[in-house]
Amino acid sequence: MASILLKLLARRSSTLLDSSSTTATRNLSLVSSQISQHTAKWMQDTTKKSPMELINEIPPIKVEGRIAACEGDTNPALGHPIEFICLDLKEPAVCKYCGLRYVQDHHH
Repeated sequence: MASILLKLLARRSSTLLDSSSTTATRNLSLVSSQISQHTAKWMQDTTKKSPMELINEIPPIKVEGRIAACEGDTNPALGHPIEFICLDLKEPAVCKYCGLRYVQDHHH
């Protein structure tokens, strides 16, 4: 299903590049509606947890020091660009790419 959606988006993107701005806007709204329909269909399955529910089940990661470096995964092909996260606040800091939470581990 995901590969079909990606092929459709790629086809629509090439159409957007070759057409006038009016047609491009119309095609872009068509792609947006198709993505919305796909998302709505995915959200109807209540037996599965959403990605955010799954990521929130992971407890905050304790880090020694004031800065956390998040890459999303140890495998670069599965991760995201490195993000350095400041941990000066009391509440957990959240990675903007993957949603992992980090807290400073205070050793007293």
